[in-house]
Amino acid sequence: MKHPKIILIGPPGSGKGTQGQQISEYFNIAHITTGGALRSHIDMETEYGTPGDFIERGELVPDSVVNRIVEAEIEESEGFVLDGYPRNLNQAKHIETITDIDKIIYLNVEDNELIKRLVGRRVCQKCEKNYHIDFSPPNKIGECDNCRSKLIQRSDDSKDTIVNRLGVFSQHTKPVLKYFKDRPEFIEINGEGKLEEVWSRIEKIIDTG
Repeated sequence: MKHPKIILIGPPGSGKGTQGQQISEYFNIAHITTGGALRSHIDMETEYGTPGDFIERGELVPDSVVNRIVEAEIEESEGFVLDGYPRNLNQAKHIETITDIDKIIYLNVEDNELIKRLVGRRVCQKCEKNYHIDFSPPNKIGECDNCRSKLIQRSDDSKDTIVNRLGVFSQHTKPVLKYFKDRPEFIEINGEGKLEEVWSRIEKIIDTG
């Protein structure tokens, strides 16, 4: 499939960002994330204001503005993988009005595995390189291989915070899965296992059309 248009859905810790980047590089298509789109269009004028207006006030950027900036990203791309969008049912309904979608891929990972992945994640406080105490540990415990700086656990990777994040995903994104699940382009992928194993499953699904 040349320049596919893909939606990639998965809970926190499912490897969505890594697999989205892999898809982007393999098919030479844009990797569109909600955060990246917001940063790229922080000053974009919409009838509701700019994304920066909401961020400066400490407010969530509303769907109406997020939809517009994602639409702008799509208009600039021949093919794309959407990572982190649509995040709710309103966004899911909107995306269908602005583009065709070739594949909707859901990375399914059990909650216990997600918690294990996220609780064990460590990041360098200086260069921000990521590690995992079980899956990709540093050469020296607590120290970055690159710059020898201290590794820390992000505040949002504590167990209580992770459980809350998974609850938010379930509340807002599970309706999106229900909305899409009967479509022929919807594919559920086992997101557990090594990164290369998950990628092999994804690649096979997309390549076979």
